[in-house]
Amino acid sequence: MAQAVEEWYKQMPVITRWYLTAAVVTSIGCSLDIISPHNLYLNPILVVKQYQLWRLITNFLYFRKIDLDFLFHMFFLARYCKLLEENSFRGRTADFFYMLLFGASVLTGIVLVGGMIPYLSESFAKIIFLSNSLTFMMVYVWSKQNPFIHMSFLGLFNFTAAYLPWFLLGFSVLVGASAWVDLLGMIAGHAYYFLEDVYPRMTGRRPLRTPSFIKALFADEAFVVARPANVRFAPPPVEELHQD
Repeated sequence: MAQAVEEWYKQMPVITRWYLTAAVVTSIGCSLDIISPHNLYLNPILVVKQYQLWRLITNFLYFRKIDLDFLFHMFFLARYCKLLEENSFRGRTADFFYMLLFGASVLTGIVLVGGMIPYLSESFAKIIFLSNSLTFMMVYVWSKQNPFIHMSFLGLFNFTAAYLPWFLLGFSVLVGASAWVDLLGMIAGHAYYFLEDVYPRMTGRRPLRTPSFIKALFADEAFVVARPANVRFAPPPVEELHQD
């Protein structure tokens, strides 16, 4: 069993592995009182006035206390982060990292701006950790890029992946969770999907091109396509052999 878990962990792509590890370690550290959540949550005043810049990152790593809800979010983080990195972003680790950076920036900006709007400030003031929203953003982007995959929700409802975010949003409302957390993830995910997939097809321009300094941080491995067994490639025509 332990060996199977180890193999599963080692086979994860690099961004998924590091994000999942950081999230689990942070949550365990808080559960054991080694780390205080008060030093992790997003607080604009402390970030600006006391230069506690780490809060811009750590609020995406803490998924609250370790319980069934924590395991639920770890499953979604590992599954959809891995699916995106291995498929849509296969061989483009830098682009995947830039997607997460874009999503984190959009989520942070929405919370900061929303906190200054009179009728919304109270709701946004309660959002101090954006880890669940970033995970939901990945689910949304995956569903947009794979809209026709058939899925089942709790074994009761069958639907295509395009409706997955809406089913999860409805489930969150049914169990009494804040809908804002999922809605923020959907907003950030749709912003990325539009700017990366829709807008370039409309205009031929790609506004979310990954900066070169981020690409320099990741050395993607070259992909080699193996020749299938028992398959022989035809030799070039005789005429081509005698052209030289």
